[in-house]
Parts: sequence; C-alpha cells; structure tokens
Amino acid sequence: MSRQALLVMDVQQAVVARNPDPGYLPRLTRAVDAARGAGIPVIYVVIGFRPGYPEINPRNKIFGATRDAGALPGAALEIHPDVAPAPEDIVVTKKRVSAFAGSDLDMVLRAGEIDTLVLTGIATSGVVLSTLRQAADLDFALTVLSDGCVDGDPEVHRVLTEKVFPRQADVVTVDEWVKTVQ
Repeated sequence: MSRQALLVMDVQQAVVARNPDPGYLPRLTRAVDAARGAGIPVIYVVIGFRPGYPEINPRNKIFGATRDAGALPGAALEIHPDVAPAPEDIVVTKKRVSAFAGSDLDMVLRAGEIDTLVLTGIATSGVVLSTLRQAADLDFALTVLSDGCVDGDPEVHRVLTEKVFPRQADVVTVDEWVKTVQ
C-alpha cells in the first residue's frame, strides 16, 4: 500500500503576493484540511537562507539579484497565515528551486516511508516543475493538484499541467483529489 504526503511549496507571503489569485489559498486550504483529516502528512517547503546569503552564488540568475539587493527579509519568507502549518506538520527549508535542493526532504520522506507525493505550490514553472522532475528521478509516484499550483504565466501553467506533467504524474484538481482521500 502506498503512503502519500502533501507538499505545500513556496507558499510564503512574498511569493503569494506576486501571484494574486483570490481562489488559490481557499483551494489549497481544502487540500491541506483533507490531507490532515485523512492522516496524510503535510510537508511545507520554504525557501530560506542564512543572514548575508552565503548559499547564493552571484552567478545564480534566480537568486543572485535577490542576494545583491538584500531582498529576502524574514517576514516576507513566512508561510502565508491562511495556510499556516499545524504543530504536526513538517517544514523543510530548501536553498534552490527544487524542494530537494539543499534540504533534508528526501530524508524526511524516506524516514516516513513515503512513496507518493502530492504536489502543490507557487510557481508551477518553478518549484513544482523542478520538484516533479527530481521526485520522478527518485522513483516517487506523483500527483499534481492542477489548481493547487499557480504561475505568473497562465499559459505556461496550462502547458505544464496539460502536456508536460502528465508524462510523469497524475494531474487532478483539488476537488478530485479530496474525494479520493475522504
């Protein structure tokens, strides 16, 4: 029997603010509540760095400019309060785009005998895509909650969820997934 975990990725205040979708957090809350109700572990993945950003190389196009600008204040990196972790949830800190990069996520999953990941997060073309690819290479079974992800470019989101992700994952809506775990 498979054991799944719900990954809630990069749903930090600064990231949510850049991707305004008034229905996103309520949909994500439904998924989180359903997972908790079904005894499915909820794992939050956040980006975080030490003071002075020693983990960020200036050549890194995504994070280098952020480092130079000092643009990652602590409060902006807190998980959005609408989907805040419960005491039993796990929070993993990553250092790059993929949830596995620079984190202990793989260790947490293996220790919990998790073999199936349910992916949500911001952005579809960032953390969700990178995590899906790496998780597939690590032989995890995968489900992507298509409306549990959001991207700044709706067309990129559509292409990924309709054409790319189905090659490596089951792609369903939050409501479809919730029905399977109740």
